Amino acid sequence: MASTRIRTTKDGQTFYEIRVSRGRARSYLTTRWYPPAGWSQKAIDRALTKEAAEFERRCHEGEVTSRAEQKENDLRQKQEIAKIQTLRQYGEKVFMPAKTVTMSENGRCAYQGNLDHWIYPTLGELKMPDITAADISALLLSMQSAGKANATCVKVYTILHSLFKMAYMSDVLSVNPMDRVERPKPRKSERRDKPIEAYTASELQRIFSAIDTEPLKWRVLMRLLIDTGIRRGECCGLQWKDIDFSACTVTISGNLCYTPQKGVYLDTLKSGKVRTIDVAPEIIGLLRELRLEQSREAISPFVFTQSNSPEPMHPQSPARYMQKLSAKCGVPDLHPHKLRHTFASIAITNGADVASVSEKLGHSDKAITLRMYTHADQESIRRASQIFRDALKIPIRHELILSVKFYRYGFLYGFCVSEFSYGKK
Repeated sequence: MASTRIRTTKDGQTFYEIRVSRGRARSYLTTRWYPPAGWSQKAIDRALTKEAAEFERRCHEGEVTSRAEQKENDLRQKQEIAKIQTLRQYGEKVFMPAKTVTMSENGRCAYQGNLDHWIYPTLGELKMPDITAADISALLLSMQSAGKANATCVKVYTILHSLFKMAYMSDVLSVNPMDRVERPKPRKSERRDKPIEAYTASELQRIFSAIDTEPLKWRVLMRLLIDTGIRRGECCGLQWKDIDFSACTVTISGNLCYTPQKGVYLDTLKSGKVRTIDVAPEIIGLLRELRLEQSREAISPFVFTQSNSPEPMHPQSPARYMQKLSAKCGVPDLHPHKLRHTFASIAITNGADVASVSEKLGHSDKAITLRMYTHADQESIRRASQIFRDALKIPIRHELILSVKFYRYGFLYGFCVSEFSYGKK
């Protein structure tokens, strides 16, 4: 028979707990009933009796289950669904829709491309619970055996790790096979430190000489890339409102991107942080000329536009232009990102602090700047040696070594105070 007892919530609201014994020791099914405000106690008792009788009937007929049983049933249902769900179906219906909410458009396209090209052809038609660590390891090993770059293999590993973690955390899978899959390691040839890709002073001089005769739009774009180290998408995404002509500064607030699905669009910055950088007065003068020239053709909020159009320049246009410029100036592999490397390399080598360079480049962490750009070339090594030798030439006399005493195994040890001199006499 059902039993009832009055209870109170934390906020003081009164309710009645209805319990029905399941025929086992200390095993009950419970529910709550909240009496309407203003009811008399006689009316409450009458309604409570009906609620208790109805709840007892539902319990005896199996219509009510405990929370633990309901959770177990839900888990079992999810796992049964997973048995008939392939990896492709889970990826298209659950994984990618969830990633679309948290990722940028570029990141989502990169994930989708790796799924379509590498993961789905091999694992896509397999049922989710049937995929083992051996299946995943075989996919990664086949990619490595085919000579694919370690970075590509790691991307596939990362996507699979995220997908199976989501399935495991949502109780679709009872076991995560990625727990027993090793992250791909680079080949011995890929482990060697590659020399930093940066242009020499003579190559930069040839680039400067070549762009002097180029159209104004390209002169301005190239000077911005060389003198500031900003990304090409950030350069293409510049708007006139971002230029402070009086203060000689440029605010980097957007990144122009392109995807086949979305076309050209202005996205948030890679680091997510808007930054303002200084530019040379010479470049500000060129920007003034460009604004005047653009006003004669087509008014646009963007600094760099398509020919005879207010639409922003395609983010791939700088790379295509620099391919042609490369042949003209005799500098091989001319690329926007290599100019970014060059800016950082020259700035750091000539004494700029890493934090300032990192801020100007828009890195989220200065460790990225250190990892990507600092290197010890022969000139730097010679300079370090010379600095040390110059330091020894400074006259330093009558230095004292203070006595140091310490105990070890109960014995007293010590050094005497001594006076010595070194340096140039």
